[in-house]
Amino acid sequence: MDIESLLGRLESKGITLNGMLNTAMELYIGEEEEKVREELKNLMLRYLDDINVRALLMAALLLEENFEVEGDPVNLVADELIGISIAEYIGGKMALFNFFYYDTRKPGILKELPPFLDDAIGGFIAGCMTRLFEGD
Repeated sequence: MDIESLLGRLESKGITLNGMLNTAMELYIGEEEEKVREELKNLMLRYLDDINVRALLMAALLLEENFEVEGDPVNLVADELIGISIAEYIGGKMALFNFFYYDTRKPGILKELPPFLDDAIGGFIAGCMTRLFEGD
């Protein structure tokens, strides 16, 4: 699956690149917001082209489509594991803290998404934000 196909699948679930950028920037504290947003967009596109990130996001999409879950049950941890894996793959251990920050606050589109997707997208955003501010 290429990046365009993945973005199409995400868009069918209401997840756009702009939506992810808006969600990321909702918790951003700092200056030069436009510059940060542009750098974050480039970083997101780079990681959306990474086979490992695509595989984990695709797993979350397939789980949402093929696994019946009502609400976000406390005994469901697979969704958290996907989000944590994406966050740490992109941003290392420091991204774990950002993941929990986004996961508990649920800004932007995260509050509207079902369990597997909110954690996968939250992990993606957290990983990219961490990588952006740690540098490559």
